[in-house]
Amino acid sequence: MIRDLSAPVNVWNTIYLSARVAYILPYRSGPANTAVNAKPSLSGVRIKARKGAVKAQAKHEPTIFRDQLYKYFEAVPPGDFDSFTNKLVAAGSTLEFLKYSDALFEILLVGGLLQPGGSFVDDGTPTSAFSIANVQDPTSVDEIKKYVDVFNKLIRRYKYLQKPLEESSLPTLLQYVHKWSPDQREKFAITIGLLISQGLASASCLQSLTKDHLVKDDVSLNAVTIIFRTIINDQSMESLASHVKRGGIKDIMLFFPPQRRDVKHLEAHFKGAGLNQVGEWYIKKQYAVVKDEIIKQLKEMGEQEADKDDIISYIKSAQSENNLPETELIHCIWTGLVTSVDWASARPDQIDALALREVTKFAPIIEPFCTSPKTEVALINVVQVYCYEDTRIIKSFPQLLKVLYNKDCVSDKALIYWYQKGAKPQGKQHFLKATEPLVKFLQEQDESEEEEE
Repeated sequence: MIRDLSAPVNVWNTIYLSARVAYILPYRSGPANTAVNAKPSLSGVRIKARKGAVKAQAKHEPTIFRDQLYKYFEAVPPGDFDSFTNKLVAAGSTLEFLKYSDALFEILLVGGLLQPGGSFVDDGTPTSAFSIANVQDPTSVDEIKKYVDVFNKLIRRYKYLQKPLEESSLPTLLQYVHKWSPDQREKFAITIGLLISQGLASASCLQSLTKDHLVKDDVSLNAVTIIFRTIINDQSMESLASHVKRGGIKDIMLFFPPQRRDVKHLEAHFKGAGLNQVGEWYIKKQYAVVKDEIIKQLKEMGEQEADKDDIISYIKSAQSENNLPETELIHCIWTGLVTSVDWASARPDQIDALALREVTKFAPIIEPFCTSPKTEVALINVVQVYCYEDTRIIKSFPQLLKVLYNKDCVSDKALIYWYQKGAKPQGKQHFLKATEPLVKFLQEQDESEEEEE
């Protein structure tokens, strides 16, 4: 377009704007040109979802899982544990064991699926061909071990099954044991004991048995007794103690009914069950807590230079409250008082004098509790072990015994007995040689007294 220079400026501006609008308008979005600006799309193409997302959204159908698992057992004859193992391992490659782990272990442990509350799903389906529930009566531990061996091989193949077994399946099933027959409870308890002893489960699952509805009728106590016996017979009492500690079970007294939660009933129960070692272990464990508290308190009183009578009064009170044996108590007294001494402040050449001075000061506190030859020998052994462990005062051992002898804490008979056959193995030869002159003097003194009589 050729501009006519004779036309007014505003006319030319109007013409320019009209032309610009006519050029831009077709490219603006609007109803008239939607088809022109629409983005391309693939019609008829299905977008594939992730495999994990499909599984997560899939319906939870344990009955279908059960029926599929049963098909693997159809051709396996009863008692063929190797074939059952192979079939379960094969099933794990096609069935979703992790998703249906609770259903899997319900089938293998109790014979079928359970409803919330512990009753079986009643849909006419028979019990599993492989299950702990199939063990013949009377219950045999050796027979159950064959079933547990299948569990062992299955979990070794599919390691991810161990966590749901010990954290979900076993704790849940233990809540329902009161609904089962005594024979079924026994089979299940033995199985749990073997699973724990073989490292396939943790004793933490036993905490489900501390619930009130299981404790009140001795259901928990009877189950725990069978589990403990199984572990001890398969391993040892030390192993049981280790499993209980790692399982976070702080007090086995919680398995007893509230009205029988005391040491007397606990000791009597396990003695009646032929498990004396469990009662002894528990008492020692409780004594350890009490002893730590007494030692701590005596250390504080020694550091504060409390009055002798106050310390003796506290010791007598602690002994009466906790019924601590005298030999254990004498260990607490010595340890608590001696640990209150500031050994670090003394020079090496002053250690012996400091030890003699402090023991002389503590002797009047110790003496009232040295009431028998057994306690006196126990005191000598405590001093022996302490000197063996703290080499700074190892040379002071004979002098310490002289102080205790002169202060009537130990008798000549106790010293002679300790020398002849009562010494501890820690540094035994060294201490016997060091105390030989003292013992010979006491023996000669006894002989001269006998001659005078």
